[in-house]
Amino acid sequence: MAGSAGDVYYDTYNVEINADPYPVYRRLREEAPIYYNETHDFFAVSRYEDVERGLLEAPTYISGKGGIIELIKADIEIPPGVLIFEDPPTHTTHRRLLSRVFTPRRVAELEPKIRELCAHSLDPLVGEDNFDFIADLGAQMPMRVIGMLLGIPESDQEAIRDHVDDNLRTNEGEPMNVAEGFVTGAIFADYIEWRGKHPSDDIMTELLNAEFTDENGTVRHLTREELLTYLEVIAGAGNETTTRLIGWTGKVLAEHPDQRAQLVEDRSLIPNAIEELLRYESPAPHVGRCVAKEDLIVHGEKVPSGSIMLFLLGSANRDDRRFPDGDNFDIHRKDGRHLTFGNGIHLCLGAALARLEGCIALEEVLARFPKWDVDLDKARLSPTSTVRGWETLPAYVR
Repeated sequence: MAGSAGDVYYDTYNVEINADPYPVYRRLREEAPIYYNETHDFFAVSRYEDVERGLLEAPTYISGKGGIIELIKADIEIPPGVLIFEDPPTHTTHRRLLSRVFTPRRVAELEPKIRELCAHSLDPLVGEDNFDFIADLGAQMPMRVIGMLLGIPESDQEAIRDHVDDNLRTNEGEPMNVAEGFVTGAIFADYIEWRGKHPSDDIMTELLNAEFTDENGTVRHLTREELLTYLEVIAGAGNETTTRLIGWTGKVLAEHPDQRAQLVEDRSLIPNAIEELLRYESPAPHVGRCVAKEDLIVHGEKVPSGSIMLFLLGSANRDDRRFPDGDNFDIHRKDGRHLTFGNGIHLCLGAALARLEGCIALEEVLARFPKWDVDLDKARLSPTSTVRGWETLPAYVR
């Protein structure tokens, strides 16, 4: 059996591994390119080629049972509208609808507001000798941006963020508890009622009024349940990736001061630096799928139908076969596309927004604090097995 006892061990819930998974990822790529964990009953592939190909094979590795181990095992009915946990044709219909309201034009128009929100968070800190990349920026700006997009009143945006965070939070070393079901979006019910009577230029209003042809050929509007779930998913996705990206930006650039200095001198390097940060420290280290219909043979090992397959994005992004010296951070890297935002039909719709927020956040930090050190003794990783990033990341200005 792949990855049998005595060989390399990988566990998504292991706190020590999660603190620095890259040595284990390297061993997986070299020693167990198809890995099986008996304790939690999942398979995993870790090489770029396997992860890239697997994410493209949507009919073979289905999303409709969920994207995390706990959810796939629970075998519960996932509400319509959880785009990332759907298969065609339902997924095709819902993705097309969301693409209509999450356009490149809408994202590009956000730049002045994102910059204003960064300034609002950072300006009061100028002259201080310390700040926290998460508390002072990462937990603030992305939440305000997605709240504004959705049409959530500013006074309620922190409560929505905390609600989303609580859904993702786990006890250290333990699986997520999905026994009581999945997201319902009920927290958004009152906002929908309000927006129905007070339309505005926001995604909630557009989704309320959007007319589309569903997978059965019926022309209709979203049901209330679908709309609630859509809003829950958008709110979560809009907060998580960018918050984690901002935290990793603070840590990685503190560890590479020479490259940080280059960014201070030449801001044109920032977009590529953000791509390298996304590759180097993937906010979503893995994504799960369920093997559909028939048994598979992967690297000579049998993967039975119905098995859970984890695609280790964080490992694929460090694979030397695709990214030479993959464990080295290099803002000048030109090696090609990372898999942080996925691949294929589930390629992240919010990738452009996350990139824009990451670039602006870095520009605004560097404009005020060109040098900093992080205090890892006081920093704390977020306790969740689904994303990887900092819950607190104190920094000292130099």
